[in-house]
Amino acid sequence: MIGQGAGIAIIGSGSAAPAQVLDNNNLAQLVETSDEWIKTRTGIGKRHLANPLTSLSELSVQAAQKAIAMAGIAAFDLDLIILATSTPDDLFGSASKIQGLLGATKAVAFDLTAACSGFVFGLITASQFIRTGVYQNVLVIGADVLSRWVDWSDRGTCVLFGDGAGAVVCQATQEGDRLLGFEMFSDGSQNSSLNLAYQGQPKTLNEEVAIASGTYQPVTMNGKEVYRFAVEKVPEVIEKALYNANLVVEDVDWLILHQANQRIIDAVASRLKVPAHKVISNLAEYGNTSAASIPLALDEAIAQGKIKAGDTIAISGFGAGLTWGAAIFKWGK
Repeated sequence: MIGQGAGIAIIGSGSAAPAQVLDNNNLAQLVETSDEWIKTRTGIGKRHLANPLTSLSELSVQAAQKAIAMAGIAAFDLDLIILATSTPDDLFGSASKIQGLLGATKAVAFDLTAACSGFVFGLITASQFIRTGVYQNVLVIGADVLSRWVDWSDRGTCVLFGDGAGAVVCQATQEGDRLLGFEMFSDGSQNSSLNLAYQGQPKTLNEEVAIASGTYQPVTMNGKEVYRFAVEKVPEVIEKALYNANLVVEDVDWLILHQANQRIIDAVASRLKVPAHKVISNLAEYGNTSAASIPLALDEAIAQGKIKAGDTIAISGFGAGLTWGAAIFKWGK
């Protein structure tokens, strides 16, 4: 335990995506669509999809191992693992399985479900454990395998989603807090706009007792409502996070939004007056990977040498719940 009053530094990143790829032309053989139709409306060119033998836990471990290696620590040094996901391998959660696969025997592990906002919410949650002096090294993973829950005959949703994982290592520091500001919101009155809903069938146990037994429906979405929500709320939450950080938009080196739709990314950047060269997007390659999208894009930009130590990064997640949030941080020690 490092002691109360510690700051947080984000010192390692990693990502993983399935090797199996479905591009727009292949998808057009499944549903009535085309490469031009998909790219024009979403900016997506392909998506990486987990094969039947690939688990969410496996992808998460691959991303986590890279983040741990970059941070220069061992899995045993981890105190906490937060898995942000809506698609665990086990309905009871997959974080503990990942802890076991990593050999992070000292770490407590739990799942956090906030859909496409999950990584942002997970990072903010991690910071509270560090700032209060409870834990020193925290692994935050954003991972989803939404291909399991997509209706591949529904053109409105199947063109959007892909699978992947991203992770960061957060560490306590007395050298100044690198998480500069954040904000989080929820609006359950709009819950029906984006769902992966339970679907139950009545089952009678005896004359007096009946239950519901079932599974889950495929992903359903009101695209127009989600677009309207994102374009309105995301610039607002980023501005609030910047205000909490005592910064302005011009202080931001990089903007990384949840990779849902290129139109949303462009509209938010335009409203904030963030120039295109500061906006990170890998949507064309991966599609919407839900909680994985921000850490996956972050890790790629670091690997490409775009993001450097000391850069100020604004991230924002938004999605089912409805939930949305933003965080402003400096990368590296």
